[in-house]
Order: sequence, then C-alpha cells, then structure tokens
Amino acid sequence: MGIPCDDVVVIQPGKTPDEPSVLTLNCPDKAGLGCDLCRIILQFGLSITKADFSTDGRWCYIVLWVVPHHQSLKVDWESLKDRLSSACPSSCFFSFYVNQISDVPTPSPVYLLKFWCHNQRGSLHDVTKVLCELEIVIQRVKVMPTPDGRVLDLFFITDCLELLHTKQRRDDICEHLMAALGEYCITCELKLPGPEYESLQGNSSLPPALADELFSYQLKDEEAYPKALTRNMRTVKKTSITVDNSLSPVHTVLQIQCVDRKALFYDIMRTSKDCNIQVAYGRFSSPVKGFRNLDLFIQQTNGKKIVDPEVQVALCARLKEEMVHPLRVIVANRGPETELLVANPVELSGKGRPLVFYDVTLALKQLGASIFAAEIVRHSTSVCQWEIYRFLLDDSLEFPLASKQNRSNIVERVRRTLMGW
Repeated sequence: MGIPCDDVVVIQPGKTPDEPSVLTLNCPDKAGLGCDLCRIILQFGLSITKADFSTDGRWCYIVLWVVPHHQSLKVDWESLKDRLSSACPSSCFFSFYVNQISDVPTPSPVYLLKFWCHNQRGSLHDVTKVLCELEIVIQRVKVMPTPDGRVLDLFFITDCLELLHTKQRRDDICEHLMAALGEYCITCELKLPGPEYESLQGNSSLPPALADELFSYQLKDEEAYPKALTRNMRTVKKTSITVDNSLSPVHTVLQIQCVDRKALFYDIMRTSKDCNIQVAYGRFSSPVKGFRNLDLFIQQTNGKKIVDPEVQVALCARLKEEMVHPLRVIVANRGPETELLVANPVELSGKGRPLVFYDVTLALKQLGASIFAAEIVRHSTSVCQWEIYRFLLDDSLEFPLASKQNRSNIVERVRRTLMGW
C-alpha cells in the first residue's frame, strides 16, 4: 500500500445533487490500478458516468466523473479520498522503479460479527446497509433461523479502515447495528473468529445439476438489455468491439459500443487486469440514449500490440461476456424450498464485486420477499472462481413463491438492481 501525498487525489463534489463530482488522480502507475480504483468507487455507492485517463507506464493521470447510484448510502468524501490515495503508489519517498515492483498487500484480518435478532422482513438488508456505510466488507455470511422465531446472523467481515483491533471501532459498529434494528436486535458482538470461519473457507458443494443450470445459461441480446432501451428499437443494438492496429504505432485500439449499466467501467478494468492487458489511454464517454462508446489504447505486458488474431478474438469474447453477462441469477428448487442464487466472478486477486449482497437484499426487500436463510460461499469452475450468494426464500401469503410470475419477478428485479437499471 502506497503512502499518500496531499495532491494525489483531488475531489470536487458536485454543487447540486444532479451534478457529477469530479475525481482527479495524479500518481505513479502500477498494474491493475484502474481496477483497484473502480472497486473502491463502487464500494462507496458511486457510478462512473465519464472517464478520461492516460499513462506512460510510469505515471498516470486520471479524471473520473461520478454520481451516487445508491441515494440511500451516504458518501463520505474525505474517507473516499483517503481510500483512493492509499490505493495509489507513493511518489513521496520512493522512485518510480521501486513502485513498479509488484507487491502483495497483507490481507486484512477477518472478524466475526455475531448477533441474535427477532425475524423481521427486510432486516438483513438493514444490517447490510449499516455495514456498507461503516466501510465494512462482507466476506462470508451465514444466516440461520431457529424454531422459536429468532435468527442467528454470522457476518465474517474485514474493515477498510483497518481498525477492528480497537475496542472503540468494534463497539461503534455494534451500536450502529443495534440502533438500526431497534427492538428486533437481541445481542450483538464482534470478535476474532474461531474454527467456524475455517469451515467456510473451502469451495461450495453445489450439486452438479444446479451448477450447470447456474453457469450454462446464456442470455440473448434482447434478454440482456433493459426493455426501456429496446422498446422503441426495430432491432436490438448488440455489444460491438472493434480491434484496430492502424490508429497507433505502438498500441492496439479497442473501440467498444455497449449498453450502459452500473459497474461497467469496473468490469472492463477487472477483465483487462485479469488478462494482463495494460490500458495506456482510455476515454469513457457519457451515455447517449442508454449506450456507451469507449476507446481503449492497450498493450500486452511486453509493451507490444496485440496482433495475433486468436488472441484478439479471445480478448474480445471475454470482454463482451463480462460486459453483457457479468453475473448469473437464477431461482431454483431445493427440494420443496425455493432458492435464489447469484454468482459473481472473483478477481484473480481474490476480491469480488462490491455491494452485491447489498443489491440483492435491497431487491428482495422491495419485492416483499422474505429471506429464510442466506450464505456466501466460493465455487470454482474451469473459467474462474465465483462468489455464490445463496438465499433460501420464505413462502408467504403476501408473496407466494409457487407463482411462476413471482419467481420471474425475483430474477428480473435482482438482475436489474445489480445492473443499475
């Protein structure tokens, strides 16, 4: 982690709620920096509406225009500045070349947040909202109801502020949660986990048929895009990626057109990072009628263009898949019970997309669907590792799960919330 300088990050908050805030970063470059910055911005509930960035491989200059995507999440601009600064390599005391050495940050210690509460529809989202505002990252979740109507919630968490070792920080988190849940909260404690965390470290044991259903389904273009964009179109615009090696003497240029959505820039930077592609210059224009145009000047890690046709095809296919269908959402039967599964690809660094648990619980709360049990686990396929969010849903008279329409509404609402539509 770099040592921040005062001028590494400059934030100009918008003067009105509708005006974008401008984030300017001026710092040494490092592999995957764009992805790291986008993840932090996403964690704060912000969406990137426009971007302009360039690097010579040693130094980068980045300008991002952001707006709140989750109006219910409060944006702490000073904390955002600190987080962005700490993600940037330091130029204050070290040379460029020292900063080019790939360092693996020490993982943050995992703590167990354990609390008992009375079962209440929507309370799981209320807890998630508090944790997000306190800059807590949820690593694993285990929600277990009991026959007497109570619920035991186990949240395995890390702290972006690295302060969970202090009693004040732990007490503050518990106080915020108890205040948010009110009379529904019975007890709350925060401590280092015991053997219960180790048992959740392995990959999940998804039944083969369920895993096949979750990962094999491919959306059609008309299903992938929101109906509001396609209603008045004679033909659905498809995501297109053009590869051009004639526009720059040293870079391959990717010209991309796709539907706008939340976390689009993050997914492109994440994919580039995982594919060892260096983005030297990029322009992420404002959306026009719900569509985006992007220009990316890229190189391989050896500083050369991408000229191999097979490599070009593989990269474009990977990018298109991540732009159109980055997450998997299905409703399946677990015997007589109904289960919602959401799969989220994990970066090679081991980090997953922020706020997925927040978005899913928000969508279910808005629908009036009750969560009986929930957990987050990891699952590996031949392509990558995934975070699997498993929600066992509770049938009710208000929202009967036997209804095919209700099950369809769950998938549509969850996916639209995750995609920001």
